[in-house]
Amino acid sequence: MTPQELQAFIQQGENAAVEFKAMPVRPETVAREMVAFANGSGGMLLLGVADDGSCSGIEDAASTEEWVMNIARTLVTPAIAVTCEILELDDKRIGIVTIPKGKDKPYQTGDKYLIRVGSTNRMATQSELMRLFQMSGVFHYDSIPVSNASINDLNMAALDSYFASYGFEFSRETEEARRQLLINTDILTSAGEPTVGGLLMFGINPTRYLPQAAIMFAHFNGTEIDAELIDRKEITGTLPNQVDAAVAVMKNNLLQPSTIEGTKRKDTTFLPPDKVLREMVVNACVHRNYAITGSRIRIFMYDDRIECISPGRLPNTVTVEKLRSGVSYASNPVLLKFMDNLRYIDRLGRGFPMIFREMRQLGKAVDVYEFGEELRVVLPL
Repeated sequence: MTPQELQAFIQQGENAAVEFKAMPVRPETVAREMVAFANGSGGMLLLGVADDGSCSGIEDAASTEEWVMNIARTLVTPAIAVTCEILELDDKRIGIVTIPKGKDKPYQTGDKYLIRVGSTNRMATQSELMRLFQMSGVFHYDSIPVSNASINDLNMAALDSYFASYGFEFSRETEEARRQLLINTDILTSAGEPTVGGLLMFGINPTRYLPQAAIMFAHFNGTEIDAELIDRKEITGTLPNQVDAAVAVMKNNLLQPSTIEGTKRKDTTFLPPDKVLREMVVNACVHRNYAITGSRIRIFMYDDRIECISPGRLPNTVTVEKLRSGVSYASNPVLLKFMDNLRYIDRLGRGFPMIFREMRQLGKAVDVYEFGEELRVVLPL
């Protein structure tokens, strides 16, 4: 970092990615900042800068760097790798501590799990802590029981059809044998309650208990969300039904204008291939974070693009670039297993690379990025 860049950061003030700390400061305070940044998207701690942006500096550059590294190793659990750079600004030495996005979330200091909200830190709520554990792979939301649901909320005809492909006559088994089979396949918990994954795959009405498990579709007559609304649909049901219905709705709303050139009809608008649309929806349904209860998958169709917005960030070690190269991840391994068995997806990590490859061959670029607690896939039209 150059002195000019450092000055620009200070002038912007504290925000979600930058925190100021005048020296001296307690090690526990620095540890809390590290934990909050690591549990989010990372950030930068400027030592020797007061809250108002005035620079008081640090006294001993060498000892400060060692002090910072010791905090990251001993007061943060699990330990985190940070970098510390000392830069001189207006005859004052400033410590620039860079904390990366954590790969082993959740991080804690003492008994505190902290997250960054705006320019402040606060204790993670139960649901936020649950999502952090889910991102780490320690805990999977699709394997937990659904409160107040029972085996009567499962579609026996769908279960009959599924198990028939494996040589089981589900409906002919004894009640105890059926129950044990559902437990062994993660459709029920050991206590006999439907799991989130089981209800989403074989439930009679999954959104009765999981209202977030739906897809909202909207078609706009323009390129912005405030444009005239052409069509709007709420897509519910099991995940296989949602995938099929969402693809059908998109195809019904995609117009294919054409013109006559000579003796042939030529399309004048580019449309993504059906398999690209299908893979985009499947990935959103299988990998979204169902622990985020206030948000649904949204598919927005504009004149120039389709946006698929899925609640939840990528897991700790996965990046958008890794998705492009075929790195697979299992935020919801129960759902992934059943969607794989039903031939909606495979576990080889070929989905996203296929989307990028198919669109690239047609001369189009796909945009995939994280925005807040969401993953967005943008297909051009």
